[in-house]
Amino acid sequence: MTRDQSGTPAAFATALRARERLIGYWSVLDSPVSTERIARLGYDYVALDAQHGLLAYTGVLASLTAIDTKGSTAVGLVRVEANDAGPIGRALDAGAAGVIVPLVDTAQDAADAVASVRYPPLGHRSYGPMRSALRIGPDPARAHAETVVLAMIETADGLANAAGICATEGLDGIYVGPSDLRLGIGGATTSDPAVGERFEAALVTIRETAAAAGIAAGIHTPDGASAARRLAEGFTFATVASDLVHLEQAAGSHLATARGTGESG
Repeated sequence: MTRDQSGTPAAFATALRARERLIGYWSVLDSPVSTERIARLGYDYVALDAQHGLLAYTGVLASLTAIDTKGSTAVGLVRVEANDAGPIGRALDAGAAGVIVPLVDTAQDAADAVASVRYPPLGHRSYGPMRSALRIGPDPARAHAETVVLAMIETADGLANAAGICATEGLDGIYVGPSDLRLGIGGATTSDPAVGERFEAALVTIRETAAAAGIAAGIHTPDGASAARRLAEGFTFATVASDLVHLEQAAGSHLATARGTGESG
C-alpha cells in the first residue's frame, strides 16, 4: 500500500483484498503513547492483542484512538478474545478497521465470524458504532466495504479444514498463529524443531489454499527478517511481534553493552 493511501480503513481493506503486500506490528501492552509512536513508523497496521495481551476494553479503545492520530500510516486491527459477536462488536464499535478471530477450526466457525462483523441482512452485528462512525461507515454498506475479518488457522482441525475456511463467503483472509499451530501438529514446544518439516509443509498448504480462494494470507512473525522471508514465500501480509518482547530485547542488549560482558542477565 503506497504511503499516500495509507492510514485509512478503506485503503487498507482494498489492499488486503487485492492480496497486496502489507506489514504490521503486534501490540500487547496497554500503552497508547508508545502505540501511537509505532503507528507513525510506516507500518500498514498495528494489531492489538485482546486475547493474550494486557489490554482491557479501555486499553483497546485508547490504543485505537492513538493509532488514528495525525501522522499515522497504520490502521488498527484487534485480535478479539473469542469468536463471539460480543467482543467482535465491541472492537469494531471502538474503531477497529478489522478483527482477527482466533481458533477458527471449521468453515462454520469462519461463517460465524463473518456474520459477527456484518450488519443484517448479511450478518448479525448489532448497530451502535459509538466511535467507529467517526472513521468507518457509519452506514452498513460502507462499513462492510471498509471493515475486514480475518480467521486464524492455528490448530490441527483448522489446518485440515483450510479449504472450507478459505472458501467462506465474506472472509477477507486467514492468519496463521504459528505457536499454536506448531503445538497443534504435535510439537512439544512452540519452537520444537522435531515438527519443523511438518510445520513448513502446513504453511505451504495454508498459503496456497488461500491463494486458490483469492483471499489474503497472513502470518505472525517474531522479527523483520522472518516477516520478509514469509512474504517472499508467498504470504501477502505479515505481522512483526511484539512491543513487550522488543522492549525487553532492547533493554537487555543495552544493559549487556553497558556492562561490556555481552550478557544482560
